[in-house]
This record gives sequence, structure tokens and C-alpha cells, in this order.
Amino acid sequence: MFYLDRAATTPVRREVLEAMWPYLTGTFGNPSSAHGVGDAAARGLADARATVAAVLGCRPAEVVFTTGGTEGANTAVKGIALASPRGRHVVTSAIEHEAVLESCRYLERFHGFDVTVLPVDRDGVVDPDVLAAALRPDTTLVSVAHADNEIGTVQDVPALAAVAHAVGARFHTDAVQSAPWLPVGLDVLGVDAVSVSGHKLGAPKGTGVLAVRSGVALEPLLHGGGQERGRRSGTEDVAGAVGVATAVALVAAGRDDAARTATATRDAVLDGVLRSVPGAFVTGSRTSRLPGHASFCFPGVNGETVLLELEERDVVSSSGSACAAGSTEASHVLTALGLSDEVARTALRLTFDAGLTAADVPVVVDAVAAAVATVRALA
Repeated sequence: MFYLDRAATTPVRREVLEAMWPYLTGTFGNPSSAHGVGDAAARGLADARATVAAVLGCRPAEVVFTTGGTEGANTAVKGIALASPRGRHVVTSAIEHEAVLESCRYLERFHGFDVTVLPVDRDGVVDPDVLAAALRPDTTLVSVAHADNEIGTVQDVPALAAVAHAVGARFHTDAVQSAPWLPVGLDVLGVDAVSVSGHKLGAPKGTGVLAVRSGVALEPLLHGGGQERGRRSGTEDVAGAVGVATAVALVAAGRDDAARTATATRDAVLDGVLRSVPGAFVTGSRTSRLPGHASFCFPGVNGETVLLELEERDVVSSSGSACAAGSTEASHVLTALGLSDEVARTALRLTFDAGLTAADVPVVVDAVAAAVATVRALA
């Protein structure tokens, strides 16, 4: 079987499980407890925080452990906007994950914020000049994802963040999809906050990281005992923190080689499908694109039916975001590119790691071509 849905989730790495195990068994203490059992847990938590900080190029005090990308995005968008706003205006893009879009809508509904949603071009790129034109004296936050999960387009986040900072606004980026492939540190990207999800990196679901630059005020979503330096109350999940820290470190250590391999494989898949499937076209940018991400539309073909045909051929894939699975609505990401609802519903996304080899590419391409041909014949 070819599992080509890694943008949805990844298996937990053995090294991660082994690192977590002691904190699920013998070292089970509450890290806030003032005794030896608690101290052992606290040391594990501190080591995990230091590991993440080293990879993200920030200080340990700037690391907040979360339950994943959704919590990270909610905390960053709501927390920064509400803590010490310059005004009540936030800016985001039309292709953001729902965690960001819904957080902005929450600010609009319950706190009187104005929300500007930036358009993208046909490749899904946000133009820094368009962002600059949207900024106002009362803009307090801009949130644009580093890379899109449905189309793989990578944004020029350093350029966008510089535009926001020029007027005094803060900048958050959702790096859930880019973290497996690209450096996502606060300084590398030039941002004030970056959110990452553990289960896209080989850690368990329910783990994640939000890095927030020192000096950035953050109103917590969860109030209580003041854990995580007052930014996220609740007894810390030490095992989860150790797991996501281990995954982050493992990804960083092998990232460059993995990205080179997966980029070559990605291009071979893109070219192979375009040659083999009449009428197919690529969604997203061909040049500013995640490694290991190939996405298409096949006009006139039902995308969900293609997925079923592919699974019959031992290829597991998706039509887009797993967070929108089961929805009858066309993808908001694809319609933002200018595609019709009808064409957007023909989408296919193949996402993989460096384990997909050059020898595997013809098998995958043939499976896609056969699946689409079968669905067209049925129609």
C-alpha cells in the first residue's frame, strides 16, 4: 500500500514512542509538584522545551506546548489580538486553515474586530503589495500560513512579515505543513509567533508547539494555574511534550536530505500525471511548493470517486484537507484560486515523505491514470 496522505497525519516514529515511554510509566509526576517525582517530570519538560527552542531558534521561555495546530492558531490569533491591540483590525488570507479563519470570525463576532481577507493569485500566492494596501493604522495582527495543506504553495513569509512590521502589526504564521520540510524558526521567518502540529512530524495526535517571541503580549485561551508561564493553564502533558520535541529534532536532523529527495519525486509525480491524464492540471505553485506535495484537478471527474478507485489500487490519498472531510462544500482554497465549485470537487492531493522512491512513481502515476479513466468511463 502507498500511504500518500501525510498532509493529513503521519505515523508515530519509534524513536518518539521510546522517548515518551518513561514519562508514561515511571516518571509520571506532575511537573509542578515540589517533590522528587515532580522534579523528574519537570526536568523532562524543561529538556523538551530546550530541544524545541534549539530547533526553532528561540529561547526556551518562548515555547508553549499545545495540543496541535488548531490550538496553536487559536491561541496566537485570539491571544495576540486581544492582549494588547493597536486597534481592532486583523488581516488574513482567503486560503487559511479554518482554525485561523474561524478565530478571525470569532474576533469579528464577539469583540468587534474588522477582518480583511486577502485574495491570492491563481497559484495561491499572497502578494506583499496587496498586504501593504490592506494594512491600516489600527491593524494589530496579520496571520498567513507558511504553506497550504491543499495545494502545497509556500508563501514568502519573511517578506509578508516585514510589511506587517513596517506599520507596527504583529505577524503569526501557521507552519503545520511546512515544518516537516522547511526551517520554521521565529528568526528565520521573521515572525512574532509560529504554530506547529506534532502529528504531522511523527509525534502523537494531541501534541504541538506555539513559539511566541518575548515581548509579545498573549491573552491565554485557558485560564487556571498559570502553567506555561501563564500562557496555557493546565497540568502539562510531559510525555506529549517529550514526544513532539523528539519529533521536531528528528525532522530537523534529516530535513535537507529528505527535502531534496521528495522534491525530485514530487516533480516526477506532477509531470507523470500531467502526461498520463488528459485534461489534468496542477493546483498551486510549481516553483514555490512543498516537497512531497502533488495536487491536481481532473475536470469532469468526481474527485471522491477517484479516491475510491485509487484505494482499490492500494493508493491512499485525499481530495484536500482532512479537517473538511465529509463536507459537501467545494474547497474554499480551490475556489479562492478562481476555480468553479464544479472543478474544485475534482481535486486530488498526493502527499508523501522521502520514502516514496523514483521506482514507485510509475506505479502511482499509472494508478492515478487508471482510476481517472475508470471514473470517466462510468460517467
